[in-house]
Amino acid sequence: MKARALTPWLLVSPATLLFLGLVVLPLILTLILSFHAYDHNAGIQNSFTVSHYVKVVTDDYYLTIFWRTLRLAALTTLICVLIGAPEAYVLSRMGDPWRSIFLLVIIGPLLVSVVVRAFGWSMLLGSTGLINQTLRALGLDTVRLLYTETAIVIALVHVMLPFMVIPVWTALQKLDPMVEAAALTLGASHFTALRRVVLPQVSLGMLSGSLIVFGLSASAFAIPGLLGGRRLKMAATLVYDEYMSELNWPLGATIAIIVLVANLAIMLGYNRVVETRARRALG
Repeated sequence: MKARALTPWLLVSPATLLFLGLVVLPLILTLILSFHAYDHNAGIQNSFTVSHYVKVVTDDYYLTIFWRTLRLAALTTLICVLIGAPEAYVLSRMGDPWRSIFLLVIIGPLLVSVVVRAFGWSMLLGSTGLINQTLRALGLDTVRLLYTETAIVIALVHVMLPFMVIPVWTALQKLDPMVEAAALTLGASHFTALRRVVLPQVSLGMLSGSLIVFGLSASAFAIPGLLGGRRLKMAATLVYDEYMSELNWPLGATIAIIVLVANLAIMLGYNRVVETRARRALG
């Protein structure tokens, strides 16, 4: 009887140890590091202090970067919802072989490195890129896209869109098509059927996709670093600079912990609100 009771714990113990070693332990060490004092001449000190946290939360420079990070991540998530949800709905209504072909087209960019895609967008959005060359050929004024927030959002949407489409498409697979057909038979318009029948059913899929997109966008490094330049920093590039350029590891750890806590708070709050509304809509 004891062996049978221990079986579930023995089965999950390898994954638990791996999680503790690769996720929990580094976070604990990062948290401890963030409280170490730092001297520009002597380096990391053994004394503990909260001055790094006070500096980050009271300095407009860091607050501006945090606000930019959360704002661009939220905008990316919103655009992915507006594009990805209809795209997933159309994909779910396709038949073979077109469904498989378009699903491969959606997932295909995930097979290419983020750095490669970022370089591709830098070539398209640059002053001599395809977009500005087309504007010149049409006799129009060129626009500055590279090293702007617009470039970062465009590239983030391109990278994150599959993470929105797949959860919504998976949720739509569980929806009985006859339910929507029954609503149309009873006199509901297509818009009403989508709003009253389909949307509540896929809201949890949209929630999952939104959380994934927001979390990945807020912690993105390659795209802001390549398309935002040195002046237009986001949280991940700021942490990288503190670690690699300034060598101020405690301050970099402090910024990383604050960003992690802020992301968790926003994502958990969003999850609670959307999930509560979805459960009320579904009864």
